[in-house]
Order: sequence, then C-alpha cells, then structure tokens
Amino acid sequence: MAEQQTFTPTQKMAANARRGLRLREKFGRGGTAVGLRRAHQLAERREVSEKDVKAMASYFARHAVDKQANAHQWDSNSDPSAGFIAWLLWGGEDGRKWAEAKRAKLAS
Repeated sequence: MAEQQTFTPTQKMAANARRGLRLREKFGRGGTAVGLRRAHQLAERREVSEKDVKAMASYFARHAVDKQANAHQWDSNSDPSAGFIAWLLWGGEDGRKWAEAKRAKLAS
C-alpha cells in the first residue's frame, strides 16, 4: 500500500481559520466540534492528511448553499452568519479551492 501523503495548509487558510475562531468567540455561533478541530489544525498550519483533504472538499460541497442564507451576513465582521463563520473555520474560500485541487490531484 502506498504511503499516505500529507499537505501543509496555506497562510491564507490559516488566517481564515483564525478569523473564524475570533468571530465564533465574539458572536457565539458557527461551526461544530469537528469544525473547531479543523480550524485549530489549519490555524497552526499542521499537516492535513488525504482523509482530511477529502473531508474538507466534502464539507465545502455540502455547505456552499450556506452562502444563500438570509440570517446575518456573509463575509461580515459586524454581523456574520453562522454559515460564514463555519466556512472560515474550514479555511474559507482559500481552503475550498485548495482542498478541491488537492482532492483532484489525489484522484488522478
């Protein structure tokens, strides 16, 4: 069996995760226990496994619909939606692009 690859999160992903953690603390919404663990992993730029890459890509695919929510605002520091905070915890838009690219590379 081939050795599993690991990947290092980007600085932008880490910054998004830290922003998500700050907003979650301030507003008390957004993210699950899994999302919080992922945010700390990304914020600290700890290695991400192939399994984590796949989980991240799946998260973003499932939660893209959250951008359409009417409660609170997407990409707001003063009234962020829970979905936006959770999105940031997973690395934000930079995390989505990164995870999708890594997953595609793993599938090829």
